[in-house]
Amino acid sequence: MPDIAVNPSSHTQPYARTTDRALFLSKALLSTQRFYHYWEAKRGNRKMPSRRDIDPYEMKPWLAGMQLVDVFHDPRRLVYRLVGQVDVDFRGYNPTGRTVEECFIGQCLTETLTNYDIVISRHKFVYDFADYVSASGLIRSQECILLPLSDDDRVVNMVMTFAEVEPAR
Repeated sequence: MPDIAVNPSSHTQPYARTTDRALFLSKALLSTQRFYHYWEAKRGNRKMPSRRDIDPYEMKPWLAGMQLVDVFHDPRRLVYRLVGQVDVDFRGYNPTGRTVEECFIGQCLTETLTNYDIVISRHKFVYDFADYVSASGLIRSQECILLPLSDDDRVVNMVMTFAEVEPAR
């Protein structure tokens, strides 16, 4: 059964997130699928690749939609290290150097932090897809995949994300 969370604010409306590979591949845009396959190839037989496995030159097709988020433990803090232009335009500002708690995109902070917690605690990808109101006030569809990176294949020290945003409606 697909792993889709229920949004606690409505109790009837499912939150649009999954860790199910088949469901992700059936819904995601081709560019997002390719980003995931790149990550998968870099991890090989490990649970997750390290940051040094990711080659910026190879990432060129996805750089505009990418984010790198540093993960600090005890206490947990999530800090944007790199934010691509797609995300900057969607937000209306650049959150580099600020925390996810300060600058999240999502239906609510709790759900956004849940996405990161799944990636960090369970070492799984999360695919999130929903309609949002952008900085310009227009409704836009966005999909995002969050992927763990680890220097030792045990502790996630960075989350790499990729987002696609459809034109405003």
